[in-house]
Amino acid sequence: MAEAKTAPSALEQTTMRRVTWRIMPFMMICYLFAILDRGNVGMASLQMVQDLGMSKAVFGFGASLFFFSYFLMEVPSNLALQRFGARRWIARIMITWGIISAGMAFVQGQNSFYVMRFILGAAEAGFFPGVLLYLTYWLPANYRGRLIALFGISIPAATFIGSPLGGLLLSLDGLLGLRGWQWLFIVEGVPTVLLGLVCLSILTDRPDQARWLRDDERAWLCAELDREKASRPSATERTGWGSFVQLLSNPYVWAMALACSGASAAGSVLGVWQPQFLKSFGLTNLETGLINSIPYGVACVLMVLWGRHSDKTGERRWHTALTLILISLGFLGVFVIHSLIGTVILLSLVLVGAYAFKGPFWALTSGWLGAGSVAAGLAMINAVSNLIGGGLMVNVYGSVLEATGNHGLALLPIAMVTMVGASLILVISRPRNAETLSPVIVKGA
Repeated sequence: MAEAKTAPSALEQTTMRRVTWRIMPFMMICYLFAILDRGNVGMASLQMVQDLGMSKAVFGFGASLFFFSYFLMEVPSNLALQRFGARRWIARIMITWGIISAGMAFVQGQNSFYVMRFILGAAEAGFFPGVLLYLTYWLPANYRGRLIALFGISIPAATFIGSPLGGLLLSLDGLLGLRGWQWLFIVEGVPTVLLGLVCLSILTDRPDQARWLRDDERAWLCAELDREKASRPSATERTGWGSFVQLLSNPYVWAMALACSGASAAGSVLGVWQPQFLKSFGLTNLETGLINSIPYGVACVLMVLWGRHSDKTGERRWHTALTLILISLGFLGVFVIHSLIGTVILLSLVLVGAYAFKGPFWALTSGWLGAGSVAAGLAMINAVSNLIGGGLMVNVYGSVLEATGNHGLALLPIAMVTMVGASLILVISRPRNAETLSPVIVKGA
């Protein structure tokens, strides 16, 4: 049951307002470009697949390689962030992935496509869990649900903006001798490099280093975060690679990773394949880009409201599980609804679920992990979910679609994964498990 909350003091309000405005808008813009650079291959595929002579299965495999290298490098990247500091490490991530994303414009065939997608995943690995870790340095627990949801709005917002932008960039076909899909990669990759450089001046590693806070604001925030840290049973906890090894044997962490895989699969698969799905209704490239943005626009609004409601009520369990159930119902609806309008409504439901999931889930998860486990734990859960949801399911979708030509059948495995994930969340967070869950994860037993 959620504890009764007292009204925040004036000092708390001004401190958190200043922290939020300093960190959140900039990190949201950075993440927006992360999703643009990761997912623009979906819009590019409307021209690129034919230009490079790739089958649907080949394209799906190449697109999925991003998630395999992302999985391999995510935990090392988050541990490096702890060692080198968020300011320098996040800047490093952004500069390298921006350069590689722009370089996607020069792939020549399926082998170079495979190589570039693989190294793009390695370059971007650690950004999302790194930012989640960074936010735990700055946000008390009762602010995380709504602000993580606010941060996560960059995901649907990226496609809401990127889909029509991609359609326009594809229309630059032939400018300076380049195809439209080449312009798409260049125009969306270069700004990321510039944002990475700006990171070095905008970000501050820890609250005690924040000269932009008043002394009383800095003291309140540090004391509040120290109080929360001290309340966790972390005396026996290891840090760094030691905590990671412990987490590998923890069934609760694997259950959370599998639950997260359903939402990851929904977002990743639709990010790569939704433009081709919608174009199958006979749309032009520009029409596809415009209509593709609609479900993401709906998700932008509802995911923030859902995260805010989760914080207001202090409830995480059902706020997480219901989003996974919504994804599953949306995908199953494809079997009975075949019109373009109906399909857009169903895809909107799926993406609302996929992105509204993030606020309550990551607030729940970061609350379960101890101070030494949080870096490795967040990275491990996100890495595994990306491997299953992105690496595996993007591949499965392409293979099933190639074999059957049926988008509904290709989406069915994701519907099954999300139902399993919802069940796991409800089981592991039952009240009778709640008393033992946090110590188990904190100690890595």
